[in-house]
Amino acid sequence: MARFSYYTYPEALKPLFAMKAHIDQSGLEKSLVHLVMLRASQLNGCAYCIDMHSKEARADGETEQRLYLLQAWREAPFYSDRERAAFVWCEAVTRLDPVHGVPDEVYQQASAQFSERELMDLNLLVIMINGWNRIAVPSKTEPGSFQPARREAA
Repeated sequence: MARFSYYTYPEALKPLFAMKAHIDQSGLEKSLVHLVMLRASQLNGCAYCIDMHSKEARADGETEQRLYLLQAWREAPFYSDRERAAFVWCEAVTRLDPVHGVPDEVYQQASAQFSERELMDLNLLVIMINGWNRIAVPSKTEPGSFQPARREAA
């Protein structure tokens, strides 16, 4: 059972919604955004966000296979070099090493796939989803009820 409803305090959520609006306009691929949000949510054990972002990704055309294998992305051949660099970045930023932060090798891999601006936007994406995870996990927001908005036919 949920401990508290964070949607009762919309003014407190404005910064996260502003970050989401920025990311939506950033030019990062929608599929990449979905997968990064899902990967961070997996790392953080946020059941509500895993449920939400897998449903949103599906609604936007992501394949079941890529969603199911995301936890084992290193062994699965279904992700591009750009996506792999984003996952490495996501994992490093989500699990900041207490001594070294984000290793140079991770930065080099990410900067080979993303412009400086894109890397900043990717970093904001990881910060944003980690923020949402850190709200949903302690509030014990229950997964299952989220339904993505209806998508227009392309």
